[in-house]
Amino acid sequence: MTTDAGNEEDRTTRAYDVVVLGAGPVGENVADRARAGGLSVAVVEAELIGGECSYWACMPSKALLRPVTARADARRVPGLRQAVRGPLDAPAVLAHRDDYTSHWKDDGQVGWLESIGADIHRGHGRLAGEKRVVVEGPDGALTTLTARHAVAVCTGTRAVVPDLPGVADARPWTSREATSAQSVPGRLVVVGGGVVGVEMATAWQALGSEVTVLVRGEEGLLPRMEPFAGELVREALEAAGATVRTGASVSAVHRDAAGVTVTLDGGDTLRADEILFAVGRAPRTDDIGLDTVGLEPGSWLDVDDSCRVTGSDWLYAVGDANHRALLTHQGKYQARVAGDAIAARARGRAVDDAAWGAHSATADHAAVPQVVFTDPEAGSVGATLAEAERAGRRVRAVDYDMGAVAGAGLYADGYTGRARMVVDLDTETLVGVTFVGPGVSELVHSATVAVVGEVPIDRLWHAVPSYPTISEVWLRLLETYRG
Repeated sequence: MTTDAGNEEDRTTRAYDVVVLGAGPVGENVADRARAGGLSVAVVEAELIGGECSYWACMPSKALLRPVTARADARRVPGLRQAVRGPLDAPAVLAHRDDYTSHWKDDGQVGWLESIGADIHRGHGRLAGEKRVVVEGPDGALTTLTARHAVAVCTGTRAVVPDLPGVADARPWTSREATSAQSVPGRLVVVGGGVVGVEMATAWQALGSEVTVLVRGEEGLLPRMEPFAGELVREALEAAGATVRTGASVSAVHRDAAGVTVTLDGGDTLRADEILFAVGRAPRTDDIGLDTVGLEPGSWLDVDDSCRVTGSDWLYAVGDANHRALLTHQGKYQARVAGDAIAARARGRAVDDAAWGAHSATADHAAVPQVVFTDPEAGSVGATLAEAERAGRRVRAVDYDMGAVAGAGLYADGYTGRARMVVDLDTETLVGVTFVGPGVSELVHSATVAVVGEVPIDRLWHAVPSYPTISEVWLRLLETYRG
């Protein structure tokens, strides 16, 4: 690794090949690929190394949800359901969650970054012109980092809290508080019907909260997935005891000693111990010096398929900050592409030729996989039927009742679920697949391979699913398509 040390006056200036702003999974992977390409790397982080996913999102939320779905699955198995009729052990679930967040300590993540040869700079980093980043450390000291080749913005997103009367004093939960709370609220109001809203409603309802979900529009839960996904998740939430209200818009929030009062448009009020706003994300780019390089603070950053910012030859935006796909696995995918591209360009190689196509972030356009870890799970990849039709494709949706698959019946008594594949009729390839049902998360990658690989229907017939497994739904979908 190469660094520059000057005289006494400029000792706080250091040079690297690459400077990475943000040390979440995306920043870590950019650093890893750039280091693998022989470049020196500095990583700047103001909070915990490992980022949102490790401490306030993917890992803690799934640690909360896994006991919920495991108990639900067990209750659907003859001979086992009698043994799991009791409530979840909430303190044990929360302790398990704490273990998965390493108790909000980042020693392990620090050790990994150091093991690949990256330098860590603790503090808030801001761009200060082309290829320059100024880091304000915890003690207020300033360090200037210069980048020979690239600066990568990997600062992610923050939860949006609407500007409503009383919100600031009400101390609402966002995804951070919802995944790190140390006790179970008696009553929880969840505002928003997207992924965070339904996952946290599922978790806290199962842990003992009385949950009410408020959705502003009439489209229901999980509006970006096939409509039946939100419908099945809503039915399950309501069967578990939660209340779901659509067309319910919050107009004010007030906290007093007894809890939170939530006022809706029209004057209805709800009482709760906590309120969670899960209504969207905003880029954490408002205070990173974008104005010093001609960009708008607080904006999403447009990039090409190597994640290089439009109009720049040195600035990259990777992960959530570019607004392509706000998912950890997609951000890590982009990070591998960006790190390789930075290293290739540093060696003088063009990365916009045909040979580079296999290493560009094209999956962000048409083949993004996602799993919602509710009960039932919902997983999808690619376009919904409505999205494909809006894009002008000639498509056909093929549906199948997953409960009619032999493997599903063995998995759980009364298995309830649905599968859909969206077929491009001109190419006879899949452009989208959705599964809803217990245990379907492990089916999503097979669908991803089919969509990304543009595997013709005629070839999919020869991908024989094992019997008796839930994956036999693939055969049933193909049979339904053939008619």
